[in-house]
Amino acid sequence: MPIPEDVTGDEIDKDVRQELQSLPKTLAEDVAKNLVMVARLIDEDPEAAYGYSKVALRLASRVAAVREAAGFAAYANQKYSEALAEFRAARRMTGTVELWPLMADCERGLGRPEKALDMAGAPEVQKLDRAGQVEMRLVAAGARRDMGQLDAAIVTLQSPELASNAVQPWTARLRYAYADALLAAGREREAREWFAKAVEADRDGSTDASDRLAELDGVEFVDALDEDAAAAEPGEGGDGGGRDD
Repeated sequence: MPIPEDVTGDEIDKDVRQELQSLPKTLAEDVAKNLVMVARLIDEDPEAAYGYSKVALRLASRVAAVREAAGFAAYANQKYSEALAEFRAARRMTGTVELWPLMADCERGLGRPEKALDMAGAPEVQKLDRAGQVEMRLVAAGARRDMGQLDAAIVTLQSPELASNAVQPWTARLRYAYADALLAAGREREAREWFAKAVEADRDGSTDASDRLAELDGVEFVDALDEDAAAAEPGEGGDGGGRDD
């Protein structure tokens, strides 16, 4: 796959660059460039990111960072079986537990919420940092919802992190998930309150909490293009919407 001229491979994280030092120099550079493309495209064009991850995987499948990148790219394309295999491989190579919540979410994607819940109760969770534990809580709540256990999902999300007024990187998503679960359980007043709290914490627009809040408040958004097109249509007794007086 083509690599833009502005991509040098030096953009990758220092730790990843260090991992690639086990490869011949030219090969390491090629792998680095493909990993840069995965990171650059995974949000805006996950399919293209997946293609670059496959190239990197073909070149250096024994590098943990490559297996991890391939896992993220597969996950972004909802290829959960493939993502799970890559995350497991990366974990075997590194011995770390950072990917545990993502692995559990892949189990959800494969229609195995019970397995995700088993993972949520595993000793590995205690080794996660705070962000990882919050992520695991979100996955566990999602698994409860998959199984139709709405009340259990709500209880799962109730935590010190949810109650805290401090805004952390995970705060908006946690509040959003809680609001969404409340709404699914028919607790609309509480859901509105938590969607509003999610909006307060969502400084980078990572959720659609503001849209959900507006929807609950009965606000309707009209597409300006559609509105202009409607106005341009010939009106009854007119020549295209103009006034006759």
